[in-house]
Amino acid sequence: MKEHCEIDPFWHLPEAVSLREAACLVAGYDPTAFSLCKDNDEVSINYPKYFPAIRALKYAVRHEHLKADIGWETEYDEDTGEKYAPCRETSVIDLDETIITVENLKNWLLGRGFKAGFFFPTSLPDYLDKTHLHYSPKLAAAISVWEAVTSNTSLMRAKSPKQAMMIWLRINAQNYGLSKEDGNPNEQGVEEIAKIANWDSKGGAPKTPPRKMPAQ
Repeated sequence: MKEHCEIDPFWHLPEAVSLREAACLVAGYDPTAFSLCKDNDEVSINYPKYFPAIRALKYAVRHEHLKADIGWETEYDEDTGEKYAPCRETSVIDLDETIITVENLKNWLLGRGFKAGFFFPTSLPDYLDKTHLHYSPKLAAAISVWEAVTSNTSLMRAKSPKQAMMIWLRINAQNYGLSKEDGNPNEQGVEEIAKIANWDSKGGAPKTPPRKMPAQ
């Protein structure tokens, strides 16, 4: 199965996209690449995630859960061959003519608990999002320093966890409101947060791993 995960960053520029483009982007595919082979027999193999995405979007649009400027596929009278006004209940939504604003699409995705992928490139947990109403810099600092130190054990080389975290917090002080007016780290705040994030409650000097004795 061939996955297409490279999406042209210029797709972040449009303020509105077609229903088909939206499904591609939500599924993680470049709409331009998809359009070149959408009628290919192997499209279901090459773009498997597109199908649940377009099904969800079509349902949401038809039932007005997702606001969109709907375009309907052209319908003709079988006897006269003339066009006639489509009936919403039975007509087919035109995937390329139906337009959705990116803002409405993102709000719908969030409402469905979908916070990852193309439309959320820097998606963060609520407690780390600075725009959140209840964002706490100290809480964010404690979580971030714990994640940084535990994911990079080299930071604890010849240091206790608390020492390693205090160094990291000093370096990143400005990002978490831990800097004083002169720009230097607030040492009291740094130590308090390091204590909260420190999992080594016993403290003490870093221990050297025991040497293995050679086999007799």
